[in-house]
Amino acid sequence: MSELNMGMLSLILEKLQTDGKTLYSCLLVNKTWCEIIVPILWETPGRFKSNSNAIEMLFDTIISHLPKDSKNTLRENGINFIEQKYEQPLFNYISYWKNLNLYLLESMISIKNIKNSKRTIIRKEMLKLFINKNTSFSYLYITKQYNHQIHLFPGVEHCFSGLEYLCCNASVDKKILEGLAKTSNSIKKLKLRFNVMKTNNYEIIKLIEAQKNLNVVGFNKQPTNVIDQSYCKTLEESLIKNVNNIQYFSMNWKPVTNILSQLVNLISLDLKLSSYADWNYLDKVCLPNLKILKTQKIPSKDLANLIQNTKGNLIEISIQYEGNDNRRLLQVIYNKCPNLKYLKISFNNIDIIKLEKLLIECKYLNGLFLNTLDNNDPDWDNLFEILIRSSPKNLFRFKFFYYYKIFRFNSLELFLDNWNKQPILLQTIPVCLLVDADFKRHQQQVNDLINKYVTKGSVKAYDLGKIFEDFEWTQNKSRAYF
Repeated sequence: MSELNMGMLSLILEKLQTDGKTLYSCLLVNKTWCEIIVPILWETPGRFKSNSNAIEMLFDTIISHLPKDSKNTLRENGINFIEQKYEQPLFNYISYWKNLNLYLLESMISIKNIKNSKRTIIRKEMLKLFINKNTSFSYLYITKQYNHQIHLFPGVEHCFSGLEYLCCNASVDKKILEGLAKTSNSIKKLKLRFNVMKTNNYEIIKLIEAQKNLNVVGFNKQPTNVIDQSYCKTLEESLIKNVNNIQYFSMNWKPVTNILSQLVNLISLDLKLSSYADWNYLDKVCLPNLKILKTQKIPSKDLANLIQNTKGNLIEISIQYEGNDNRRLLQVIYNKCPNLKYLKISFNNIDIIKLEKLLIECKYLNGLFLNTLDNNDPDWDNLFEILIRSSPKNLFRFKFFYYYKIFRFNSLELFLDNWNKQPILLQTIPVCLLVDADFKRHQQQVNDLINKYVTKGSVKAYDLGKIFEDFEWTQNKSRAYF
């Protein structure tokens, strides 16, 4: 195969990086394909979630890479599984590894049932294999309360100097965070998880302030945690240096500062709260470049104010809010979001006229996710009629979230019988208080009904009950830690 063709093949296969099954199926095509695919596969073993068998196989592969002196150290300390024969690997897999997931390494040690007294020894030898002057990582994932001093390993400065993605728990050892602040100032994507909103963990602040080009930031706390106002203020203000660089921002508490007003270049905003709060000040937030908006437990009137101040670039809106009147919100959406492609929103019967107007005005709408859980008696007939009558030509992805006892099969059947546009991607998510025989019977009836239309060709693909991402109708991607 020519060098040009190999380069093109490599570019194509790299696009499948999140589709492990497809990549694995290509491994055995020939030697050239294998040599291209192996580095791609081994970039990400620390990023995507694996089952216990895969984790154990990864552990065995890592052990096979240990140098002779490390293996001798394990033997001398009575770690006997090293005596089993590990064949020399065909590739230097560790050299391809770009995602260092310390949670995964701890999982490997746990699965092997290694005694606590021996874990420190084997952990140290494994970390020496990964953290040295010959390795370089783009991703780093650190678990909660991690206190093993990775910043003291020789070569750590080179190993993490090019770090671009960091997902860590704010409860990790302060010295680790301090070390990262010194070695890693090129982080673009930062996700922080707070089990406890500690007021004395200011190494997190120093780490954030050390970054030169933060582009993606996510703050996530446990829902039961009480916010420390002073600490949150300092945390939010640490972003000021990067306000012009940050384009993707998510957090699950109400900001205690006006940081949202300063993030003027945001493309994506994700605000998912665990309790309701007053968001009146959103009418003063102007995000002209915003394309993606995801919210939870923010009143529709406040969201309407926020969307009103955008400049027509929104293409994806996902709203989870238990309200009973979205008419003004729907009106603002169809007036201000002409390029909208995906919408998730609660459906109430009172909204029906505004919803139809939105279908008419938002001509590029591609996917619609309707949540009817707060509607005691959804007008299914009217809803499906307007979907048939007024759906734009690009709309063929539908998702319905509903309480199963108030669903009408006849309405769905009428909808599918009269749908005359391109074949539908459909997902139904019935909800129940108790999984009993009646609920299972409902699932079977829905499944049987829709499969009839799959056979006819009017439904392209269908899923019942699984929870995907809001605007994901089939799930073939690997689930990532970050």
